[in-house]
Amino acid sequence: MTLEDVALILGLPTNGLPVTGVTMSSHEALEAECLHHFRVAPRKSDCRGSCIKLTWLRNLKERLQCVDEDSIQRYVKCHIMLLFGMILFADKSGAAVHWKFLPLLRDFSSIGQYSWGSACLAHLYRSLCRTSRFDCKEIDGPLTLLLAWAWLRLPHLVPVPKELHSFLLANR
Repeated sequence: MTLEDVALILGLPTNGLPVTGVTMSSHEALEAECLHHFRVAPRKSDCRGSCIKLTWLRNLKERLQCVDEDSIQRYVKCHIMLLFGMILFADKSGAAVHWKFLPLLRDFSSIGQYSWGSACLAHLYRSLCRTSRFDCKEIDGPLTLLLAWAWLRLPHLVPVPKELHSFLLANR
């Protein structure tokens, strides 16, 4: 899989600012970052180590009312964090997202300037490397990307449609 594949399949930018930052495990730092972005902080029970539980983000997103520019930005940031935790940077639990991405969302106008596609591909490669170990029993990472790539690039994996006029979901 290449960066071009990531750009074509997910539509993510592969050029731009690097997705880097400091990873801290302090719950106080996590609270401060969430207060800055969402004006509310998760309780310790809403976190798992350095990760925010996706249920907390889903509940927050449902409660947010988009009445002004600031509330719309909070809603979008919440949605982006859910996408990170469920699709782009998923972990094996599928239930949490690392809060290390929140500082990258501070400047709302520059979110699209990051090379999210490169970071997603790097995360996939790292996940595949860990999965190749003899004692590994599960896989994580952007599996939607991997499955869509396999569907498009390995045609012998695609099931033969029963109807001549039907089309495949992955090709759509």
